[in-house]
Amino acid sequence: MKTIKGPALFLAQFVGDDAPFNSWDSITKWAANCGYLGVQVPSWDARLIDLDKAASSKDYCDEFKGKARENGVEVTELSTHLQGQLVAVHPAYDTAFDGFADPSVHGNPKARQEWAVEQVKMALSASKNMGIGEHVSFSGALAWPYVYPWPQRPAGLIETAFDELAARWLPILDHAEACGVNICYEIHPGEDLHDGVTFEMFLERVNNHARCNMLYDPSHYVLQCLDYLDNIDIYRDRIKMFHVKDAEFNPTGRQGVYGGYQSWVDRAGRFRSLGDGQVDFGAVFSKMAANDFDGWAVVEWECALKHPEDGAREGADFVRDYIIRVTERAFDDFAETGADTAANRKMLGLD
Repeated sequence: MKTIKGPALFLAQFVGDDAPFNSWDSITKWAANCGYLGVQVPSWDARLIDLDKAASSKDYCDEFKGKARENGVEVTELSTHLQGQLVAVHPAYDTAFDGFADPSVHGNPKARQEWAVEQVKMALSASKNMGIGEHVSFSGALAWPYVYPWPQRPAGLIETAFDELAARWLPILDHAEACGVNICYEIHPGEDLHDGVTFEMFLERVNNHARCNMLYDPSHYVLQCLDYLDNIDIYRDRIKMFHVKDAEFNPTGRQGVYGGYQSWVDRAGRFRSLGDGQVDFGAVFSKMAANDFDGWAVVEWECALKHPEDGAREGADFVRDYIIRVTERAFDDFAETGADTAANRKMLGLD
């Protein structure tokens, strides 16, 4: 068995225009001061990283990682959540998602998609330059507006959507293979890959590509009423990244999974800071350890109530307390009698 690394922090929810959140130097110092050993980097935020340089210059990447290490943290992974979202966008979301892209491709879905594909490929190249083997992204979505089957979906609609999604991602997955980096899709509502079944539909269409993997985040499964512990065992060979995030689901006589169009604070299902929700992290960390997950436990702070800086500081201690330092020997080794084939056969009555 292997011991999970951590705690680490995803920086996307903390980057801002005010110190200490407005530069790579200051935010890494802040994260270390909170108790983190690693940081996951949103590759779209130019206040932290120059993705063009990272993709083309190992020297830049060495300096980038070196500054983080000097300040007390490791770079755990890069993220292209926003760019990955734009690899596949249903027209209903064109306006909403334009803001994720460079202004030069706004209002031009074809150019926006090409830009997004190149962005993800650059982030994979940057990961290679940094010596990082995992990368997190969203899949994007073509079928999401039809997630509920009313009106009745015409035959072949979902199949066509997943065929196209796979066709768009296959060249990116092949680039990931060339870089030696796994793409870990965050299984997430709003993406076509939002549960195990949809991940398998996609995996089949990309020919079980070795670089097609998962980021495990139990909070998204709590809000879908999905068995988040069973999921770890089912996909143990494909789970290569881990977001530690809490959630709660408290249905009432007025609302359930769909949330009644309410804001996060008023939804039956909502994200919470670590320890304030319903995820059984003792069981989660036990299963991850038993399944030999040796990646990073990365806190993704999202909470409808608590201040982010409080959530971040509490999250570091929370994860540290849950990481299991795995044993190097069995608890009953003291009673070992050694290997003896003849004795074994005698005990079984075979001689």
